[in-house]
Amino acid sequence: MKVYYDDDVDALYLKLGEETPEGVIEMAEGVNLDTTSEDKIVGIEILNASKKIDLKTILSYTLEFEKDLITQRTA
Repeated sequence: MKVYYDDDVDALYLKLGEETPEGVIEMAEGVNLDTTSEDKIVGIEILNASKKIDLKTILSYTLEFEKDLITQRTA
């Protein structure tokens, strides 16, 4: 995942894959999902981001995995 923030327009983009988006689904005003033709989510755009989320949390995060889930995916 790659995170892009443009402070000039207060827009945050989370790039979730390398596929080229072919469509957009608006989840809420200013929150859009970029999707492929197979409805795979490849990006999330948040406009007026600083008013919708705490931007500091985007730069600092942790990943937690359940042991059983990792075992299932690697088996």
